[in-house]
Amino acid sequence: MTDRLSHVSASGEANMVDVSAKPPTHRVARATGSIRMNRSTLTAIINADVKKGDVLGAARLAGIMAAKQTAGLIPLCHPLSLTGVQVALEPDETLPGVRAEATVKTTGPTGVEMEALVAVSVALLTVYDMAKALDRGMTISDISLAEKSGGVSGKYARVDGAGPARYRVEDGKTE
Repeated sequence: MTDRLSHVSASGEANMVDVSAKPPTHRVARATGSIRMNRSTLTAIINADVKKGDVLGAARLAGIMAAKQTAGLIPLCHPLSLTGVQVALEPDETLPGVRAEATVKTTGPTGVEMEALVAVSVALLTVYDMAKALDRGMTISDISLAEKSGGVSGKYARVDGAGPARYRVEDGKTE
């Protein structure tokens, strides 16, 4: 790992990293997260009995739209031409709640981790917004990068239970 942040100049000023010399590669990132709620709220979402409408459908669309707007939300984030965005929301009775997963793809000089994380975050926020009349105590949690591939750093995957360390797939070492 580098001993300085890539978005901070030697004098301490924030700057956008110049990626113009980096070759384009196929890049994929997958992020996950969840929202916990009362069992009755989950039942209402599953049964399409929420006054605002199709909670999971609206949240899926919101996540896709959010991925496309990431550069406008996160300072110093490069605007990217995305080649694919998939957002999946699955009810989970064991939480109880909904699990979200976003997979974002591009071919370019920089990764799509932020786009995947923003997609999951906004999808879960949309679930909260649409169901808050039923349950203001919902909790959004566990938003994290599950895996990424492409670029110089290669493939990475989170190892559940490993804390903040990342697992490097190529050589089995953590960073």
